[in-house]
Amino acid sequence: MEFLVAMTTHVPDGTTDDEVAGVRAGEAARSRELAARGHLLRLWRPPPHRGEWRTLGLFAADDRSQLERVLSSMPPRVWRTDEITALGPHPNDPAGAGIAIRPGKGPEFAITMTVTVPADTPAHVVEDAYAREAARVRDLAERGHLVRMWALPDGPDGPRTLGLWRARDPGELMAILDSLPMSGWLTIETTPLSPHPNDPIRAV
Repeated sequence: MEFLVAMTTHVPDGTTDDEVAGVRAGEAARSRELAARGHLLRLWRPPPHRGEWRTLGLFAADDRSQLERVLSSMPPRVWRTDEITALGPHPNDPAGAGIAIRPGKGPEFAITMTVTVPADTPAHVVEDAYAREAARVRDLAERGHLVRMWALPDGPDGPRTLGLWRARDPGELMAILDSLPMSGWLTIETTPLSPHPNDPIRAV
């Protein structure tokens, strides 16, 4: 199973710079170990909040119990709170569809999409939209814009997905999302992601 973990670290008042450096060094070493064991897949930095370290991590574990052991083994856990989201497989995920992805350019973005189909939409129109969406997503993956896609638990307004996207800038990203056949039915939440020094991809 894969999990997205939002990690927020609050450094206690009075902590010395040497103590902070020690925790960071321990985190980096443990991250390398977890990546080598296949538990840590990616790390990013979302937009910062004052006085906090914020990290998004993509982890793999057999279940939540194993994930908890993995997270507990990371040195900053004593200062950290974790928000865990279980990620389900998605039929349009490039990793599961055998799509040859061309390396993309530009920063990465985490995008949550909620699909709200108008109640009076005929079934054949919905089926056609989903088929055209799958074809367009495959094309975008082959162009290096879509890196991964997962299913999230349904929300009150409809099915939800999480996608890891890449674009040169927010303008190109908006154009990409507008090109999706189902864009008129989508509510989109975008989180820009910055590189993390402990990201396993950066270490390759």
